[in-house]
Amino acid sequence: MTEGFHRHRKSGRAIAEFTGFEADLLRSLASQLVELLRSEVAAPVEHEDPLAALFDFSGPTDEPEDPVLLRLFPTAYTGDDEAAAEFRRFTEGTLRDGKACGAVAVIEALEEAGLPEDEVDDAVHIDVELDEGEAMVWLKSFTDIRLALATRLGIEEGDEERWAALSDDDPASQAHDIYEWVGYLQETLVEALSA
Repeated sequence: MTEGFHRHRKSGRAIAEFTGFEADLLRSLASQLVELLRSEVAAPVEHEDPLAALFDFSGPTDEPEDPVLLRLFPTAYTGDDEAAAEFRRFTEGTLRDGKACGAVAVIEALEEAGLPEDEVDDAVHIDVELDEGEAMVWLKSFTDIRLALATRLGIEEGDEERWAALSDDDPASQAHDIYEWVGYLQETLVEALSA
């Protein structure tokens, strides 16, 4: 398993070495996030406001049906459906784009570092170097990936014993290990940026 990120003494960049398997797993997680973010397309809204028409704020007004998307884009105004719908219409499209672009940046960085597009050899090592701006994009994507995994798996604060009790062969335990691993990467990247 990778030792996570650390700060390069000379360049100040955050660097990590991944096995081919790890890099491919990260790419897969980021790809699934992109697919999810781009799966629900909002129907165009007829614009009554000329300013809104100019900027084309035609985002969705309803809460996402997918629980992961609802976790990534929670309702801003509980108790005021009209205000919540308007807020979602003006913000969700841009937020989705930003999150998808961040995940794509992770994929592109891994592929630029040498991760092949097809068959991955685990003997291959992928060295990733991130400047501060790139590292911030990765941190945000790690957060989104962890939220998605936590929602799908039903991970809740304080339920560590439940996960520890599962057999290593249990697919849910393996998925939880991936959730923990992404958290480890996130933590080491924060430490590398703070060093």
